[in-house]
Order: sequence, then structure tokens, then C-alpha cells
Amino acid sequence: MRKCMDAANLHRRMNKLIGQLNAIDKMIENDIPCEEVLIQINAAKGALHKIGQIILEGHLRHCVRDGIEHGDADKTISEFARALAHFANKS
Repeated sequence: MRKCMDAANLHRRMNKLIGQLNAIDKMIENDIPCEEVLIQINAAKGALHKIGQIILEGHLRHCVRDGIEHGDADKTISEFARALAHFANKS
């Protein structure tokens, strides 16, 4: 996985997200109005989604390309479709 993505960028984004989550926890502890907490939760969801997009794009550009060029193209495409479905499945 490391070869197909910018790990430093992902770690930086993850640390920022962890900071956002800790801030939300403090907001709850400090009885901040619900609307403000929900705004921050939505921002954290967006940040997590962006991290997933970066990983998915790296996977497509490197792992999927390599699988198609040097491996079993049908299997690679099928596995990518499953990964995309998992990523897109939000509840």
C-alpha cells in the first residue's frame, strides 16, 4: 500500500482529523450547542472522505494499473469495483 500513495500527506491529514475529533469531544464536554457540534462532525466526515478519495486514487493509479498491465486484468477490475463499492457505501 505504501508504494501507491503519499504516506506523509495521509499521516498529516489523519493527524488533523484526529485533532478535529478531539475538538468535537471537547465541544460535547463543554456543552456547546448541538448545531455547532454537528457542523464540526460534518467537517470531520468530509476530511475522512477526502482521505478515502486519496487512497482510492492512489490505488487506481498504481495497484490497479499494475494489475491490468502485469496481472489478471479481469480480477483486478473486479477487485477495484468491490473496493469502490465499499467506499461509496455510506449509511
